[in-house]
Amino acid sequence: MDEKDRKRLYSPKPGKPEILDVPAMNYIMVDGEGNPETSQQFQDAMQGLYSVAYTLKFTLKKADPARDFRVGPLEGLWWMDDMREFSLETKGSWKWTVMIPLPDHVTAAEVASAKEAVKRKKGADAAGGVRFETFREGLSAQIMHIGPYATEAPTIQALHAFIRENGFVFVGKHHEIYMGDPRTAAPEKLKTVLRQPVAKA
Repeated sequence: MDEKDRKRLYSPKPGKPEILDVPAMNYIMVDGEGNPETSQQFQDAMQGLYSVAYTLKFTLKKADPARDFRVGPLEGLWWMDDMREFSLETKGSWKWTVMIPLPDHVTAAEVASAKEAVKRKKGADAAGGVRFETFREGLSAQIMHIGPYATEAPTIQALHAFIRENGFVFVGKHHEIYMGDPRTAAPEKLKTVLRQPVAKA
């Protein structure tokens, strides 16, 4: 996949839902469950994910500067066994996969080597949950949300209405792509891609 195609996956226009076909991409991923705001498991997953991502980046750059890459945005899949109960009030029962996309040239063996390097440096459990996986989302609807994460609800409702009005049904998991860094960006300027896999009704 070239940079132009990859960029389109991450740049929908604010307030304008769109349908696109998301191709297979390689990721590093960690699974877990519980409230991401209070769960130690979530914090450990994030630390492991970024440790592996940056170890991989610097290792490849040192071996061959041409293989250096920019670490991609954090992404999250969010769901419950019964999605009818999925809401901000049920965060304690949420299941999740946090993940970071990788360039096509990165291999599973290189990810495994980066994990081992993280374990040697930070301890046996530092990257234990991180895995390499090829993930194909396929036909999806997405929209850009601008603002704090806590104000996503109206944007999600607009996306869901667009899906139904255009003859699609929901499949797969609610997907969020965090384009902004909450540590450095003002909450009102945060950008989040909201994505939902769909199929024709």
